[in-house]
Amino acid sequence: MSRTPIYLDHNATAPLHPAAREAMCAAFDLCGNASSIHAEGRAARALIEAARDEVAAFAGVAPKGVVFTSGGTEALNLALTPHVETGGEKSKPFDLLLAGAGEHPAVLAGHRFAPAQLELAGLTPLGVLDLDALGEALSRAQAAGRSVMLALQAANNETGVIQPVSEAAGIIHAAGGLLVCDAVQAAGKIPCDLGNLGADALVFSAHKFGGPKGAGALCFGSDSYHIKIKDTLLRGGGQERGLRAGTENIAGIAGMAAALAAAKARLGEQGTALSLWRDEMETEIARVAPGAVFFGARAERLPNTSCFALPSIEAQVLLIALDMEDFAVSSGSACSSGKVKRSHVLSAMGVEPELAMGAIRVSLGWNSRREDCVSFVQALERTVKTIRARRDRSAA
Repeated sequence: MSRTPIYLDHNATAPLHPAAREAMCAAFDLCGNASSIHAEGRAARALIEAARDEVAAFAGVAPKGVVFTSGGTEALNLALTPHVETGGEKSKPFDLLLAGAGEHPAVLAGHRFAPAQLELAGLTPLGVLDLDALGEALSRAQAAGRSVMLALQAANNETGVIQPVSEAAGIIHAAGGLLVCDAVQAAGKIPCDLGNLGADALVFSAHKFGGPKGAGALCFGSDSYHIKIKDTLLRGGGQERGLRAGTENIAGIAGMAAALAAAKARLGEQGTALSLWRDEMETEIARVAPGAVFFGARAERLPNTSCFALPSIEAQVLLIALDMEDFAVSSGSACSSGKVKRSHVLSAMGVEPELAMGAIRVSLGWNSRREDCVSFVQALERTVKTIRARRDRSAA
């Protein structure tokens, strides 16, 4: 008898929410170009601006602070550049990009900062940015006369650990720098008000919270509208305040806004439920697989995320076995080729290499149920017994 697959990999990408699908289907019927002045063009423009209002409300910014992109990676490519004008006395380019050691590869690539201009601030064993290390890095930069931009996640994509963005913002602003916050993993799971975070810019990606792939946003706060990015990536017709030229992805933008509205409506209630199910699941995992190690569990985490390892069982083996049980989970360290490599996040936390190679991430979302977590633990117990029995036979 075939089983219904259970999807527990929302941190990689969330299934498309019905509200997003409905909004996209309606947008597909609009034939007008949003830059045209006729009725069809005005209808397309109205849809984009309504979506901009929705995203702005979630981010806690004015609509003029929202720039639509193709996703989080493009938004980070756009924001992480030395060539930013901030007005006032600040005129020279930034010459140092500081980033947390656990940032997403989209940040660690450095973008238009040269490799020598990128410096990492370490994590504590809990997976939280080491604020002392950040302060020391800033002191060195100031002593050398360097101008600093900080890139920091709102929450880590592998462990779910929530980062001290507001505290880091205070430190970087005191040094005259800017903070770009990668909220890709946090949006739709916890509040992401830019003002409360203290960031200068915020990055979203629609497919992480039930929107379509290929849509995202870069949001600027009210004190940051004077920021001018001098070397935009896409030049052309001047769309999106001249920061992102090209005919807008109307259906993607509409789907993102609808998914974000749905996520905002269920934020508190869903967060409470997912956190409870996640904690119950971890208790049961510890029972059926003694010795399981949970990463970041002693820090504040996203309510939907659990990252753990079973000593002596590699993640790739466990992933394949669970996939055969019809469970979609992931290794937080999966690279673009689909293979499993050691997690740079766990390395930065000081996790032993052998243990880190066994890390598995389970991430819940808008269509998850408590029964999914119960079934996962049952499948994990069967899988671990099978793997260990096979290993014992091979060793005999």
